[in-house]
Amino acid sequence: MADHQEASVTLPSDPASVAAARRFVADVLSEWGLPEDAETADSVRLIVSELATNAVQHTFGQSPTFTVEIRLERQEWLRVGVTDSYPRWPKRLPAAVQQDNGRGMVIIRWLAAEAGGRLSVTPTEEGGKTVWITLPWAVGAPAAARSVPGC
Repeated sequence: MADHQEASVTLPSDPASVAAARRFVADVLSEWGLPEDAETADSVRLIVSELATNAVQHTFGQSPTFTVEIRLERQEWLRVGVTDSYPRWPKRLPAAVQQDNGRGMVIIRWLAAEAGGRLSVTPTEEGGKTVWITLPWAVGAPAAARSVPGC
């Protein structure tokens, strides 16, 4: 068994891509042995939805695509990252109760912490950033490698 499994997909920065990103991650997690109805799977799908939505909405058309990357490291840590080419990093904004948006990063941080994980942001060489969540992997079954054509 490999110490490291990974898969990625690059999608257009379009609202319809949020659902595609969520489906992609759900499929990979399922292939790696995480039941679709597991609480961790639900949390990861929600986190990916929030991160992909941020990549679409908050790059102001300056990132034509975003990439979702998922890694399983030594059967111990699941890392999921969403990369876009917009240079501004996410900010933790106060979200008033009456606001329709502004809670995404708060939700992501809370879900990651609740699962024993963390959120981090790293710069890309091209000037963008990747927002990562890292969670403990609690699945006993070995993960199978996933090959994603064209990625």
